[in-house]
Amino acid sequence: MKWLKRVLIAFAVLLVIAAALPFFISLDDYIPRIEEAISAKLKEPVSIKSIRFAALPLPRVTVDGITVGKTEDIKLGKVTLIPDLFSLLQSTRILKSIEIDSLVLTRAAIDKIPGWAKSNVPESPQQPPTVLVESIRFVNVVVKLGEGNFGPFDARVRLNSRNEPEDASIATQDGHLKALIKPDGAKYLIDATAKSWTLPIGPALVFDELIIKGVATHNDASLDQVTARLYGGTVVGKTNINWRKGLRLDGSLDVSELELQQVASMLSPGTHVSGRLTAKPVFSASAPSADQLMKALRLETPFNIKQGTLHGVDIQKAATNLIKQGTTGGETRFEHLSGHLVVEHGSHHFTQLRIASGALGADGKVSVSPGKELSGRINAQVKAVGTSANVPLNVGGTVGSPLLYPTGATMAGAAVGTVILGPGLGTSVGAKVGGWAADLFDKQEARKPNK
Repeated sequence: MKWLKRVLIAFAVLLVIAAALPFFISLDDYIPRIEEAISAKLKEPVSIKSIRFAALPLPRVTVDGITVGKTEDIKLGKVTLIPDLFSLLQSTRILKSIEIDSLVLTRAAIDKIPGWAKSNVPESPQQPPTVLVESIRFVNVVVKLGEGNFGPFDARVRLNSRNEPEDASIATQDGHLKALIKPDGAKYLIDATAKSWTLPIGPALVFDELIIKGVATHNDASLDQVTARLYGGTVVGKTNINWRKGLRLDGSLDVSELELQQVASMLSPGTHVSGRLTAKPVFSASAPSADQLMKALRLETPFNIKQGTLHGVDIQKAATNLIKQGTTGGETRFEHLSGHLVVEHGSHHFTQLRIASGALGADGKVSVSPGKELSGRINAQVKAVGTSANVPLNVGGTVGSPLLYPTGATMAGAAVGTVILGPGLGTSVGAKVGGWAADLFDKQEARKPNK
């Protein structure tokens, strides 16, 4: 049994040597050459803190503290490479796995990645690759998008014998979002699902459920099936994204029974409206980079809102208590509010507005400037003291503090009616006449030829 004892002692000595080997072999001398080679490839400064080799539990090389870019657009906490030792003597070296831990990407890095990918010279199809990677694993990845962050999430990519992805999976660490990407010829099939997931950029919309299916290439993505449940309603649609030259986005949605109370204030801060929305928006945007995309958005849709309230303005009060300086505050309850909306260059234009609520009816148009300033005209039809009056009201103020004030013709008509017939009936009839006069003058102005 002495031979067994000797073998065990020798094996223990080998283990000790393997464990101690990293302390005697320094790879830091290679750092300047590696930094220079990667910097030349990416045309960006690259910094590496340290490189270590360990023999146990499996031979591996660990690279710590990698940054890319003058403003550190990419940070990698640790990269671990596990090689196939038997392949090191062959023409094709095999890396069984690459694990990237604590990766941070900024928006600037995302904009640069397509250019970096194009700068890589592909291997000749007739020659085997010099380095073959079997799998890549990402742990604790965060994408910083300026207005918000996406992550932390984990991802895994499996590659074939040509270093091409066989499939890729992504999952947020909280389990709310999962995505699977599979190659299909020259395209990639996308299948993503989310539950109780918050949109990482733009308005912080919370999706009860989100399903996205589509196809992507190196230059674009076509998401033909987008289905969501949120805020008591549903959204179904499709969208296309192209990043060949800058970014281009277009698509359409079918929105049904969406409760607006929370959504409206997130989409447009200061807006307070409730009710259930039905709409069919069509949208598009084109911009040089992702951070400019929302500013370039153009959206157009008819819409209908049921059983809701406009907060911050009382249309009936403004039409029946004519005050020259205008009326602000209060609320307008309605059974139906419909119209047509166009969003362009940061402005919102509401036309064909119709409001129905018991004794109150209204129509008109309202515009919201990029600075949230209001302008437009509302024609309120109110019933008072047995008569119905059409009272034109100008719209002013801001989204957060809207203002309704009577037109000059409305004030003049109301004053004359009050003098002739007395307050109440006279004021209402006078306002009605004033409304007719205002409409008449508006139509005459519209018919005048442009000079």
